[in-house]
Amino acid sequence: MSLRRRATIASIALALVAALAFTACAPLVGLFDQLRPQPAVPEVIGDDFGAQELEWRDCYDEMQCAVAAAPLDWDDPEGERIALALVKQPATDGDAQGTLFVNPGGPGASGVDHIAQGIDYAVGEPLQRAYDVIGWDPRGVGQSSAVVCLDDAGMDDHLYGPSDTDDLEPGTQEWVDAAIAENREFGNTCLDRTGPLLGHVDTGSTVQDLEMLRQIVGDPRLNYLGYSYGTYIGARYADAYPDKVGRMVLDGAIDPTTGEAEVVREQTRGFELALRAYMADCITRSDCPVSGSLDEAMGAWRAMIDQVDAAPLTGSDGRTVTSGTLITAIISPLYSQQNWPYLDQLYTTVTRGDADVALALADFYYDRIDGEYMSNLITAFGAVNCLDYPRPELDLDRMRAEAEELEQIAPTIGTYQGYSDVSCMGWPVEGVEDRPAVTAEGADPILVIGTTGDPATPLRWAESLASQLSSGVLLTYEGEGHTAYGQSPCVNEIVESYFLTGEVPPDGARCA
Repeated sequence: MSLRRRATIASIALALVAALAFTACAPLVGLFDQLRPQPAVPEVIGDDFGAQELEWRDCYDEMQCAVAAAPLDWDDPEGERIALALVKQPATDGDAQGTLFVNPGGPGASGVDHIAQGIDYAVGEPLQRAYDVIGWDPRGVGQSSAVVCLDDAGMDDHLYGPSDTDDLEPGTQEWVDAAIAENREFGNTCLDRTGPLLGHVDTGSTVQDLEMLRQIVGDPRLNYLGYSYGTYIGARYADAYPDKVGRMVLDGAIDPTTGEAEVVREQTRGFELALRAYMADCITRSDCPVSGSLDEAMGAWRAMIDQVDAAPLTGSDGRTVTSGTLITAIISPLYSQQNWPYLDQLYTTVTRGDADVALALADFYYDRIDGEYMSNLITAFGAVNCLDYPRPELDLDRMRAEAEELEQIAPTIGTYQGYSDVSCMGWPVEGVEDRPAVTAEGADPILVIGTTGDPATPLRWAESLASQLSSGVLLTYEGEGHTAYGQSPCVNEIVESYFLTGEVPPDGARCA
């Protein structure tokens, strides 16, 4: 998401694995339920949360749903409690060898929806036969006790409406001050509506929730499949509970040590390269909407973005497409190669002044359908990230230098991705002090997967994570798109064999 037009918490860099994280192998078709009322928190006597017995009920045809209780603050287990929503598909062979927990990423993506509405994209049939598969909404997300900020109209205004930074030059003190003021106003609204939960949706707390859930289902060790941001949960879990790691796959891996500026730099580079890969393919086709050499074609995209930045478009519903919204629309199909054809439509329509395809793609990214936000993905995304990253001291000279670097490494979109340090400034709760490396000393083998053409989580992050983990085993997929399991028969075979038998490939194995 671009910071050019709005530098608030909802637009923290390029989404650290956003809505498309869990539909990377699905077409651009939304399968979402309306957010349900927040569940009642089950009663737990004392503080032995791992001993609670869940009341599973039938839901989603042949699945089962339940709600678990967890402490709001794990440092105060006798204090306020929150609810965690879960969905389970029992092993289809009827005799489970254990439980497989799955997280789709985000932060902010619903694990319940991921399994209930897309299990065949998330987990292969051999694993569905062998495991009880559970998806859960982490604290702050979806059907669990959730972060609440604005209603639908308020979110439209926040994401698509005018900003106090619009008429200011990015990187000036006036722009920074206006951005922080917007952040503060939005954050205080979230705090008023969410309450103290807003300060306890960090990944460290989610890791403790996951260990509690492992205890509840009765597995001696955790079997876990994490995509994207879900790899960060898995890595932090392994580091905290190495003796409880069973079979763990981290696909589309995040380097736990990365700071926000590096995330912005690497994702900006990644999406630029993904757009370039799309254009390299496009210009070989007779129906490509852009002609000329590859560099000329990329220049045409940059010219289109610049034109929209100078003169935003208006959609048929009255909403505005700024350069920020347009870049969100561009990166949305880049998560999966099979969605590249939507970029043909986007370029064709925007260059003739039609904003509706751009709005539709941005809406998909934001999980918005027919004017309704189907989840709290975007607000939870920002709230978690502002707790998970250290807040740097603002340095305009450094930010200007970083912005110049972004334009050099990503000539098409880099201009519109700078000044990310302001993203959490003014947020009402503080983040972590640092992001240390993980080791998980003593853990069983952990399979880490990276993809050579992944725009959101670059291969080098997977390489770094695998090298940090004492038992990390790296598998590289040579392909395009975000995450690899489900994209390649070779990757599928390795992942499923590992979960079924414990067999791991040689470290450094590759799949084409």
